[in-house]
Amino acid sequence: MPPTSSNKALALIVDDETDIRELLEIALARMGLRTHAAATVAEAKLLLTEHKFDFCLTDMRLPDGNGIGLVTHIQNSYAGLPVAVITAHGSAQAAVESLKAGAFDFVSKPIDLQQLRKLVDTALKLGPGGKDEDAGGLLGKAPAIQALREMVGRLARSQAPVHITGESGTGKELVARLIHARGPRAEGAFVPVNCGAIPSELMESEFFGHLKGSFTGAVRDKQGLFQAAEGGTLFLDEVGDLPLPMQVKLLRALQERAVRPVGAETEVAVNVRVISATHRDLGALVTAGQFRHDLYYRLNVIEIRTPPLREHPEDIETLAAVILQRLAADAGITRVPGLDRATLAQLRDYGFPGNVRELENILERALTLSDGGLILAGKTTPAELA
Repeated sequence: MPPTSSNKALALIVDDETDIRELLEIALARMGLRTHAAATVAEAKLLLTEHKFDFCLTDMRLPDGNGIGLVTHIQNSYAGLPVAVITAHGSAQAAVESLKAGAFDFVSKPIDLQQLRKLVDTALKLGPGGKDEDAGGLLGKAPAIQALREMVGRLARSQAPVHITGESGTGKELVARLIHARGPRAEGAFVPVNCGAIPSELMESEFFGHLKGSFTGAVRDKQGLFQAAEGGTLFLDEVGDLPLPMQVKLLRALQERAVRPVGAETEVAVNVRVISATHRDLGALVTAGQFRHDLYYRLNVIEIRTPPLREHPEDIETLAAVILQRLAADAGITRVPGLDRATLAQLRDYGFPGNVRELENILERALTLSDGGLILAGKTTPAELA
């Protein structure tokens, strides 16, 4: 079991300002944690050799180094220890750099104790070592899929924003769900939203919520997508379709970790991890002036790519067998048909522009036309069924 505040988890605090160290020690003690404090990187490294910590909180600027260097040291020598970095207010670049270095999360000065509590609770749910189960759902043995599974496991430990690229039908939402399910936010909600499916005039209300009477038709208070994902993950699919005015509002919400419902006078703090995805080239959209570069760098802290099916055709047999089993179960078919060798060969040779989604569509048609025996080549080829 990961340590909890009730059994006195041990935290390392690294900051050269005495008053901030004392404030953090008092705050963490009230959360039920034991603490050791250091004023320099050297002192922190010594304490790391003497104690087994469950969590580390370090300032960015230190007399003999910086927080990112300490994050890198911990990543190399104490893998699995969650580290959060204290950044200056509004220092988005420092926050991004710390996350890229492997920091679990960051907190900005002046430190908000409620936000700090949420951060610590999330870190302690994960604990050193994290979850070691396989990233189920990513089927296949091809090197590209094995690398993707490994990356999912690494990203699940972080709170860094992740941007998933890949063609349509390659499983971007599946990857997002696995990152959520394997991380400390697994008990929270996973809220997916297709950014291209929301009318532009309703976007602000959908994302941030609204108060009753804030506009015509607002007959009651409404919770936004950020509030619905509180403590969990908000998955922004096809984020490249967001109009520029909404991109500005989304950027502020990500930077401030707060949203302002339509009609409200104050912002509401939110604790949400954001994962985005698109089949479009966001970098090209930035160059064309269709996507804000500052939002791009905020979302694209870590990029992960889902490979198209044509790059791992050796996995088609495994994928087809699992898909046919599921389709047969949904249709109430007790005898699951198989694929003969010629059919498998044709499937491997096919380019699959629609990727796994197209494979599923082809197999669903084939299952409908089959008599319960083998699905034979020549009768249910991709060209005939696509």
